[in-house]
Amino acid sequence: MTKKTTMLTQDGYDKLVEKLNYLKSVKRLEVADRLNVAISLGDLSENSEYDDAKNEQGRLEAEIRELEAKINNSDIIHGVSLSNTVSIGSKVVIREVDSDESDTYMIVGSTEADPDEGKISNESPIGAALIGQTAGTIVQVHAPAGIIQYELVEILKN
Repeated sequence: MTKKTTMLTQDGYDKLVEKLNYLKSVKRLEVADRLNVAISLGDLSENSEYDDAKNEQGRLEAEIRELEAKINNSDIIHGVSLSNTVSIGSKVVIREVDSDESDTYMIVGSTEADPDEGKISNESPIGAALIGQTAGTIVQVHAPAGIIQYELVEILKN
């Protein structure tokens, strides 16, 4: 039995599948067209357009293989938790101790982490510190600037 290595929300999984479909159906054809045009220019030994197109084709195929592996080896996580502890898929409200401002994040697998969208990885310092915690808990996060304390204000129901 193969261990699933990529943890994704349903939304993250759907985005990977959509990107894979785009790369296979649209981008692959564009690169093939570039390759055909470069081949039609003649002498391939000194044809930089051909070299560029072949390199792009190699990068594209590598990206397709990587996406296929992530999709095939993924576990879809669901944000609804029956317990009152933080897990992957939980949406949490945290605030730095001694601050009045709070932030809301969803804890996700590293593949779909995007702090700008409010998604932090379970492997990040904050995400790792929050996993398994309950509302009201103070966690210590080791950051380059030192130890920062956060209060887990609330675990939101999705």
